[in-house]
Amino acid sequence: MQCTRCGSEKVIINRKYSGQMLCSECFIETTRKKVMRDIRKYGLIERGDRVLVGLSGGKDSIMVTDILDELRNRNIIELEAVTIDEGISGYREDGVRIARRFCAARDIPHRVVTLKDYAGITLDEIMKNPSRGACTYCGVFRRWILNREARKSGATKIATGHNLDDECQAIIMNYLEGNLENLTRIGPMTSTAGGKFIPKIKPLREIPEREVGVYVLARGLDVHLAGCPYASGSFRREIGDFLKQISVKRPTIMYSTLRGFDKIKETLIRDMDGTRKSGTCVSCGEPSSGRLCKACTFIHELGVNEDEVHSDHR
Repeated sequence: MQCTRCGSEKVIINRKYSGQMLCSECFIETTRKKVMRDIRKYGLIERGDRVLVGLSGGKDSIMVTDILDELRNRNIIELEAVTIDEGISGYREDGVRIARRFCAARDIPHRVVTLKDYAGITLDEIMKNPSRGACTYCGVFRRWILNREARKSGATKIATGHNLDDECQAIIMNYLEGNLENLTRIGPMTSTAGGKFIPKIKPLREIPEREVGVYVLARGLDVHLAGCPYASGSFRREIGDFLKQISVKRPTIMYSTLRGFDKIKETLIRDMDGTRKSGTCVSCGEPSSGRLCKACTFIHELGVNEDEVHSDHR
């Protein structure tokens, strides 16, 4: 078995969807080129952008920061990172440590913020008596915090490490739940609520999760590999397992899911036009379709004493 690009016998991956077999160097090179090509194709980055990366320390966020750092070194963008500590005891600490070490080694500005400071409660405390799944709380609070952190630092883009598997899971989940409004927000770059959200970009949207793992190993990058203790049994995990299972015999299925969705998305947006509401949350001032945004609604439902919330975050 030889690398289909250079002939090396040290093949590390067989891309069944394309028929390529690649050695470490060719895999890294083709993957970086693909991400850069997608950045240009979808206009995710403009010269002079100030990009805030949501850096958990996991493989996806480490990879996207590693690639965006190349654009920083070429003086195309400014780059900084923020790590959100949700308060998951025994899990998040390692990710925070890895994120700090990664940014320090590259001199990338980095800060850690906590859900406790922003919402007055940790995810562990929420999950003692939850009325929703952990992923629902975490997803809403993370988007809310990232948008506020980006606004504080004057960022023009928020970059996340969402990969091909993540994007296909989101598409299938929202199809099955009939959540058309959420479907209109899925894409390589999203900016909703009348432009009040800082545009969020997903440079790894077309990179399979498996290849993200191979990339960080091939690059020798230290990453937080432990899985979130609250992920098991989640709807997203069920959909992810299903997609992985059918991809074994149909290796192009996730790309066809993505391409099919991208073709109908504009039609969906036109059909939804006029039904989507945009306003401002009366509590935090962030974009909201109602009187309270989703994050502040959760804070209210959870009975958080707002005096415990850091004044800088209200």
